[in-house]
Amino acid sequence: MAQGIPIFAHRGASAQALENTLVAFEKARVLGADGIELDIQCTKDDILVVFHDLDLFRLTGKKKRINELTFSELSTYPLGKNLLRRFSKNRIPTFQEVVEWANVHQMPLNIELKESLVDNMKPIIDVLQRLQIPSGSHFSSFHDSLIRIVKMQRPDVETAFIVTKKFKWETMEASTHFDAIHANKSYYKSQNLDVCQNAQKGIRFYNINGSESFLSNPHPAVIGWITDFPDRLAKTTKKIK
Repeated sequence: MAQGIPIFAHRGASAQALENTLVAFEKARVLGADGIELDIQCTKDDILVVFHDLDLFRLTGKKKRINELTFSELSTYPLGKNLLRRFSKNRIPTFQEVVEWANVHQMPLNIELKESLVDNMKPIIDVLQRLQIPSGSHFSSFHDSLIRIVKMQRPDVETAFIVTKKFKWETMEASTHFDAIHANKSYYKSQNLDVCQNAQKGIRFYNINGSESFLSNPHPAVIGWITDFPDRLAKTTKKIK
């Protein structure tokens, strides 16, 4: 790690294994990732599952939405890209399965809450009330309402807001429902970083590939890197250190 900055594997080691699967998460752990980034959606029968898209087509070939199907129905769909899914044993894992795996290995989770939860918050509220996750874990989302729910239910758990072009950086200091910012590396600019530091909020950057010049001397506000290539980034930052 560069100056102790944790490396989170984006959807697991997604450059080497199928994203958001236990295989990808275990691969990331073996490759030396410090944590795992994953995505949470909700099924028709209120089961939290680990999957990025609302639409199932990209990885299952089915023209359906994840919240239109029960978990039992989803479990019948092999996961994979194009024709490869015909031979795949991968299935959509439940959030509970991944939490159990993470707790065994004490692997911190960056848990991104997705759009299927915006109009159906009860499942995440129910889980939050009893959830135990490894130290260093946190929740993130593009959806402000979901971050507010997490902080309301579990003020002890770190929350991070994922910024877009619409985000008003000057409002950060007054925002008490999130503790950190997640941003694309294109937002790695001194004015943004200084705002985070002044507001006493950390920032993690995603889409990091290991070739970025700022890795050699990261701003003090940086508290994490999110990457598809945890092994490559670990080697790069080790050389810098």
